[in-house]
Amino acid sequence: MNKEFNKGLLLTSLGSFWWGFIGVFYFEYVSFIGHIELVVHRCLWTAVMLIITTSYLSKWNFFYKIINNKKNLIGLFISGLLIFINWAVWIYAVASERIIDASFGYFIMPIISVLLGYIFFKEKLNKKRIISVLLVLISIFILIFFSLKNLPWVGLIVALSWAFYNLVRKKINVDTDVGLLIESLFIFPFALIAFYLIAKNGLNDFNLSNPGFSLFLILAGPMTVIPLFLYVRGVELIGLGPTGMIFYITPTLQFLLGYFYYDEFFSLAKFVSFIIIWIAVIIYLRDLYEKN
Repeated sequence: MNKEFNKGLLLTSLGSFWWGFIGVFYFEYVSFIGHIELVVHRCLWTAVMLIITTSYLSKWNFFYKIINNKKNLIGLFISGLLIFINWAVWIYAVASERIIDASFGYFIMPIISVLLGYIFFKEKLNKKRIISVLLVLISIFILIFFSLKNLPWVGLIVALSWAFYNLVRKKINVDTDVGLLIESLFIFPFALIAFYLIAKNGLNDFNLSNPGFSLFLILAGPMTVIPLFLYVRGVELIGLGPTGMIFYITPTLQFLLGYFYYDEFFSLAKFVSFIIIWIAVIIYLRDLYEKN
């Protein structure tokens, strides 16, 4: 396997583990403040952290180069909107004890990424990859048909927003962290206005009378930037299809945490689907190893 592919594989795996394990613990722990304020803090401190890292790494020249390109700017506005939708819906799921429901979306997302990679970037789908895709589709059918009586809107929005985010970012091909900064700056003014309205009505948990907890809320920035950077960089190195399949680490860990730690309901249908999905992942990753 070549060096670039190995690096992309490692980065994507680390980012996926962070989302599926560390991120769930953090955002669930602070979710008592309400999902609206938590989304606002995630947006605000993500932007602040990226401004600091861009200054520290002296990357403002890349920033100005990107914003002077109209195509890149439009693309990043779209990807910024998509990532905001993803953040908001996922935090809503965590705050309302729907971690397993949200993980449905992350099970669906890689298949959408594989299809988008095939359609827009001509990424190859050989026999083994087609089999893995079909197995995952079967598992998704089982989840929806046997486990969910209502339309799984949380999972669908999470899946579609994240898959198309990856597609847009790969098409515009800008520096990873600087692109994240521009996306966050598009969201920042709206988040700032929302925070002002929350504070004005006395509904904010972030205040100087509780500096310890306020500092803990600031960690929403690093908790967002670090795994997102790792994963997006992985997409750039090895493509939508491979990273999409590796990303199954995230929903698998969320499933396990939701069931074993947070005592969410886990039906027999979900268990069967879980097994089928991991068979598909093993087939796909084996093929990746043989091809690279």
